Amino acid sequence: MTGIEFKVQPHGAPVSKAQRQELISNPGFGKVFTDHMVMIRYSDDLGWHDAAILPRGPLSIDPACAVLHYAQEIFEGLKAYRLPDGGIGFFRPDANARRFQKSAERLAMPQLPEDIFLASIRELVSIDRDWMPTIEGGSLYLRPFMFASETFLGVKPASEYLYLVIASPVGAYFKGGAPAVSLWISDDYSRAGPGGTGAAKCGGNYAASLLPQSEAIAQGCDQVVFLDAAEHRYVEELGGMNVFFIFEDGSMTTPELGTILPGITRDSIMTLARDQGVAVREEKYAIDQWKADAESGRLREAFACGTAAVVTPIGTVRGTTTNFTIGNGGPGIVTEKLRSQLTAIQRGLAPDPHGWLHRLD
Repeated sequence: MTGIEFKVQPHGAPVSKAQRQELISNPGFGKVFTDHMVMIRYSDDLGWHDAAILPRGPLSIDPACAVLHYAQEIFEGLKAYRLPDGGIGFFRPDANARRFQKSAERLAMPQLPEDIFLASIRELVSIDRDWMPTIEGGSLYLRPFMFASETFLGVKPASEYLYLVIASPVGAYFKGGAPAVSLWISDDYSRAGPGGTGAAKCGGNYAASLLPQSEAIAQGCDQVVFLDAAEHRYVEELGGMNVFFIFEDGSMTTPELGTILPGITRDSIMTLARDQGVAVREEKYAIDQWKADAESGRLREAFACGTAAVVTPIGTVRGTTTNFTIGNGGPGIVTEKLRSQLTAIQRGLAPDPHGWLHRLD
């Protein structure tokens, strides 16, 4: 087990049952939060200590708190699902724990042991399990994160950190009922470069994506798509999602790792496809080739994927000098099949040959 004990401080004034039911009946995404949160402290001299389940509330930090000045911060995103027998399951939380460690390593932060990571999400969901939404497609989104909490001004790794987990009942990530999302190609901005933090899940990567994402919205598109920093030619990923391409011969391609986030949904989809004998390539794919393949019909489908968006079809791609449609501009057969297979495993509705689903009880 963890070797660390979680002290529980129950909420003195939790949300009433009636209000909670109203909130989770239409939660949206990332706007509603449960009653409690996890907090664990770290210091160089004590290691991980003071693990607690607390009433969710504001944090008090010093104006010289290191994270505010030097951005030592990482996070994860995963979901808990209501299973058919009434239990609760987590999808591949061990993979999230390992990626959290890799992100910490890249940002010179202490690595949280995997068993403590897993215990923290189990403890939080156990006490706030009544917040699990019952709407179709609903789940409990979990956000573990860690930041440098030491009070100092000086460019060096901090000696103190806070690890927290908050939970949010959620519905669908994309709203509006569109059959597929539209993308805007960023001409002026790159998400990450070789040797940078592109493979780490840190807030700075997402902060850098907000301006180009705003440009995409201004152009009437749902998401920005980034090209590589070196040649500004090869597709990397969207503002917060990995991307896949499906061809007429049934094969699939996704951008190779290095400067992109190693998505857990991305890895799961590749595994499911390969289980069915599909040839899946991880390689560079140029934006001009994407356009040519879409126009010739060689490319049949494309989709984005991630914990929040799951599997989302891509219908159109636009830029200052290009505009093309993929397939019929809507969901493709292979995309929908992969989404159905993945969500069935996540929700305990299909066999789980890879042991991805971890039960709470």
